[in-house]
Amino acid sequence: MAGTSKENGGRNPLYKGVRQRKNSDKWVSEIREPRTPNRIWLGTFSTPEMAAIAYDVAALALKGTQTELNFPNSASSFPVPASMSPGDIQAAAASAAAAFGAARDAIEMANNNSVERSNVMMMNGSCNENAYGFMDEDLIFDMPNMLMNMADGMLLSPPHQPTFDAASDAYGYAGADDYLWSFPR
Repeated sequence: MAGTSKENGGRNPLYKGVRQRKNSDKWVSEIREPRTPNRIWLGTFSTPEMAAIAYDVAALALKGTQTELNFPNSASSFPVPASMSPGDIQAAAASAAAAFGAARDAIEMANNNSVERSNVMMMNGSCNENAYGFMDEDLIFDMPNMLMNMADGMLLSPPHQPTFDAASDAYGYAGADDYLWSFPR
């Protein structure tokens, strides 16, 4: 890929924490733990962007929100590791990179299908439903994780309801809906 060289050790000048494997089209990412000489290996990826996202997830977990990120506008959508252990950080980084890769693949497939659809429509003069192909929306919207987050939200306790106070009910107020639906005459 353009921008990498042997002088800089295969590092990508656009992305922090990313370098290209020697004699390969693969990209790797790792991060140094703060205040220690230890490094956490984040993985090998097919694109530099996937490796950069893995680095960002680990950097947020280890260094906090004030750290320099490769994709700062996407930080709120990154998964948060279950703990600060290297294994949990690796898992969250791999999950984010895989989600990015799946979304990228789905978008490419959708774009390829739209080109095919255009060609089929131009050649046939009609639109054939089977020419549209299949797009896995679970990959795009990360449906399994979204469903788990929704299930976790259902376990929350409902907000506390105010108790009825007869002293404050001088005007016959019995609940919140009274003011909403009753109008003075």
